[in-house]
Amino acid sequence: MNHCAKNYFSHQWQNGSGNIGISHDPATWQPVAEYSCATTAEFETGVSAARHAFDCGTWPHQPRLRAEILYEFAELLQARSREIESVLIQLNGKLIKEARGEIGAAISELKYYAGLARNLWGRVAEIDSGCYSMIAKEGAGVVGIIVPWNAPVTLLIRSLAPALAAGCTAVLKVAHQTSLVHQMVLECLTDISSLPQDIVCSFVEDGSDISKRMCEHPLIDVISFTGSSQTGKKIAASSSGTLKRLSLELGGKAPAIVLSDVKVDAAVNQLVAGALPMAGQQCTAIARILIDNTRFDEVSQRLVSALSAIKLGPGADLNSQMGPLIDIANRDRIARLIDSAKTQGKVHLEGRVPSGVLSKGAFVTPTLVEIEDLNSSFVQDEIFGPFIVIERFNSSDEAIERANATRFGLAASVWGENREHARKLASKLKSGTVWLNCHNRLFAEAETGGYRESGYGRLHGLQGLDDFMSTKHVYWEDH
Repeated sequence: MNHCAKNYFSHQWQNGSGNIGISHDPATWQPVAEYSCATTAEFETGVSAARHAFDCGTWPHQPRLRAEILYEFAELLQARSREIESVLIQLNGKLIKEARGEIGAAISELKYYAGLARNLWGRVAEIDSGCYSMIAKEGAGVVGIIVPWNAPVTLLIRSLAPALAAGCTAVLKVAHQTSLVHQMVLECLTDISSLPQDIVCSFVEDGSDISKRMCEHPLIDVISFTGSSQTGKKIAASSSGTLKRLSLELGGKAPAIVLSDVKVDAAVNQLVAGALPMAGQQCTAIARILIDNTRFDEVSQRLVSALSAIKLGPGADLNSQMGPLIDIANRDRIARLIDSAKTQGKVHLEGRVPSGVLSKGAFVTPTLVEIEDLNSSFVQDEIFGPFIVIERFNSSDEAIERANATRFGLAASVWGENREHARKLASKLKSGTVWLNCHNRLFAEAETGGYRESGYGRLHGLQGLDDFMSTKHVYWEDH
């Protein structure tokens, strides 16, 4: 192991004073890198510096500079994309195409917000003769960003880019599993000579002390977090003492409604692709497939065939169609759930830990289980792995009722040839994003976010700036 992920504060990348941890390749479970954890004292140093940079520096008042830096950030990320791609695959196991798609999406996001940074318009209204109100948009302050491991490039940039575009400074807590990737990406920012000091700092930890302190900290104005609903609730509770603004994209249990007029051949391949990105470790991945009863046998059989044919392997292998889970513990967790499913439903396809060389890694084959009971944990709980539930419905109303029968509302999709009917169903789904005859189509220009326990606030798009900006009213009279 020649690499150790570091922390960025006091204008340099440096080892923290906490413990040294090891990052493993989930495909082999061999150690591939180290990471150096920061202490809460070092975190405090970073927060104080970010606060001073926002309150006393010129960064919030330099939209052109912010735009230029974001664009240069995108160009440097592009230049290092293949290097970062290789490390990303090694640290979290995703496929080559997934890693390239993730980095490409981050580059697009940076360029999009570089453009918006120069277009943060307010307005002036003459309220009465000689009486004026100016509404101005300005950066909200210091932003705390907690970055997960499953998409460490995209999920970093989609919070950091709008935060910087808005004129905020940022303090990051990154996932230890992929901390080396985070460092490589952030170096593309910190290497920019025109970047003012203390605009961004970054810390690694494998516990939760820094995360807790970030939520409680009186000098941090906004928290942006992507992760589980359970952790999101803890963040909301910890942040309540300071009433800081929260942007939370949380868990999901995405349903896909398959109607009677579906084109099965085209749909099944896309349903499988929508269910298995990052081995199902994506909050918007299809977790439930609701099938019209008249097509249930046909579709379920085709799903079994397609899922059985999925070729597992390391992400770097171009022949691999699904990579490993993030670690052995999660592989074993999924294996236990598969055993439990046998008592709650009909197992159409039983996932297994493969034999041979793949048994050393965090691999498990896809599972397909038919569940009728809406109260089942397999319907209600986010599993975060290659575990798919199928359900029957006899009418469109029943499909909507079943699809909405969870506490989540992040994403969903509808599959059928009658587009007008599909759009009507989409309007009844309690989900922040609904796709028609496709799934997991995400763009810098289009807002995403959750309903109910899938979170609040929006990322991407124009509204992606809102959580990082404050509105100020200035009034004067010309007398």
